[in-house]
Amino acid sequence: MNLHDLVSQLMVDTKGSPSSSFLAITADSSLWAFLPELILCATVLVMLLVRLFRGGHRLHAGYIALAGSLAALYFAAPWHYLTALPADAVNSPAAVTRMEIFTGMLVYDPFSVYLRSVLLLFVALFVIFTRITGIPDREDGADIYTLVLGATLGMCLMATANHLLMVFLAVEMASVPSYVLAGLQKGRRKASEAALKYSIYGAGTAGVMLYGISLLSGLLNTAHLPTIALRLAEKFPHMGGPEVLVLAFAGLAIGVGLAFKLSAVPFHFWCPDVFEGATAEVNAFLSVASKAAALGLLLRVVLGIGSVPPDGVAPGERTLAAMERGRESMSANDLSISETSGPKSTSDPLAVAHVAAQETAESPATKGKTPQQTLAPVRSFIAKLVAFFAIITCTFGNLAAYGQNNLKRLLAYSTIAHAGYMMMPIAAVIALIGLDNAGAQSAVAALAIYIGVYLFMNLGAFAVVAFLRNAMRSEEIPDYAGLIRRAPLTVICFSLILFGLIGLPPLSGFIGKFAAFAALVDAYQGVQRSGQHGGYLLLTLVVGGINTAVSLFYYLRVVKVMTIDEEPRERMPLAWSDVSLAGAFLWLITLPTAVLMVNWNGLSDMAHAAARYLFS
Repeated sequence: MNLHDLVSQLMVDTKGSPSSSFLAITADSSLWAFLPELILCATVLVMLLVRLFRGGHRLHAGYIALAGSLAALYFAAPWHYLTALPADAVNSPAAVTRMEIFTGMLVYDPFSVYLRSVLLLFVALFVIFTRITGIPDREDGADIYTLVLGATLGMCLMATANHLLMVFLAVEMASVPSYVLAGLQKGRRKASEAALKYSIYGAGTAGVMLYGISLLSGLLNTAHLPTIALRLAEKFPHMGGPEVLVLAFAGLAIGVGLAFKLSAVPFHFWCPDVFEGATAEVNAFLSVASKAAALGLLLRVVLGIGSVPPDGVAPGERTLAAMERGRESMSANDLSISETSGPKSTSDPLAVAHVAAQETAESPATKGKTPQQTLAPVRSFIAKLVAFFAIITCTFGNLAAYGQNNLKRLLAYSTIAHAGYMMMPIAAVIALIGLDNAGAQSAVAALAIYIGVYLFMNLGAFAVVAFLRNAMRSEEIPDYAGLIRRAPLTVICFSLILFGLIGLPPLSGFIGKFAAFAALVDAYQGVQRSGQHGGYLLLTLVVGGINTAVSLFYYLRVVKVMTIDEEPRERMPLAWSDVSLAGAFLWLITLPTAVLMVNWNGLSDMAHAAARYLFS
């Protein structure tokens, strides 16, 4: 490929067409797919630049952050593409199928649309939440919201990462601002300690993950996730013991970084101390947004290593096809450009992966086997590993929550337990690939449903903690005694949220856990039908059910303290009213938890659409 072809290909990848300008990019271009992230970047710049002008400090940065997050949500969420596509819409330039953008560094598909939409919806609600609680104040607002949107940008990249270097960059972009947010309360010893512990632990796990990335990239001579799967399918049958050992160690080292973001056992030690030292507002951000992004990234990585991706489109392919159909009306010069700069050049990652797949199919050691079949042992190892960590994570999180008197620490262990529950469908996904891709798609949908309902439950829980902290200056569970006599509607909302976190019907938490456990059942049956051993999936299901029953006790303890215990005599006057802006926000957040199960078809349809193009 000469320099002219390379530049033309880069222009097609970026803008969708060589003839389009940067102010008129096409719908199948990298810039269009990356528009929500660009809006977040622009919002950060606006928040910082406003302070340079006279009177700019009078405008609270929260309003700018809210406007930017809502604008990003609008462009990240083409809802009509997360429903059933008509047959004639798939070839539309605006249709969301699977497209690798920016030369394969990121991937744009319905799953990225769904996960980015969840993240940006949460950020919009989070900004409203922080404006009500008053943290951060006007003076620190621009700095804090800059960190929040910067971390959200990293989390959006985690949801779309398609290259190991992008995996590392996205994790660090999400983590570094979070370290600062943990120490938001300046001058408070526990906050400083939380930020220090978080940053040191994060730096250590980042180094281990980067080492694993270097080992895997060196072993397979690529860092592009789809190509990794194809190279692994080609080389795995020929690998000796030392190479397999290096491969396993590299995978475990990468898993260390992912487990840190998930706060999965045994890389959870930072979580309770950070949650106790940080504000409830920051805890809500870390427990929802960080978890959702980490789960999406975990799914991307395990699919990239253990599964060959389906065929997709390249940036500009649909636009150039439309130009080709109308070439009679084009000039000869335009026709030459459209023919020489098509997306199927050798610089296209999809084309390179296709060539690698052909070479793999022709290899003598894998003759008669597809790459998916060759990768079956790798997937089996990954599925068992994920299931193992899911079991110990949810078990430890639930058991450790028992002795907590600080509500933030209790909710910290609760988030650890829920990370274990949400890892269970991922184990089912890996187990079903190549055996039942429709079942694997349903398992991804189960994860998407769980993330959707978890957003409202955990945000509502930490909203109660923040509001009552402002009203009673305490975050200790015994100080909540008899609260139903002072704030009955708040106690009812909090109780509904806690019952939802348990997974009791008819609350939305039941939908998430039922979907996750159903995915395990389907995976166990699918693996058994194929003649393989699926006992670990059945064990994961049983442990998940037992842990759900165990969690009932410590969640109900909080409800019992608020409703049955006598009020402490030394309690200060409670500066709180159920009929207030804060109370209205709490009711709004609790509403999906209480009524979503009545009609959850919309969420289910979107979740299934999100998994549509992940498998062949």
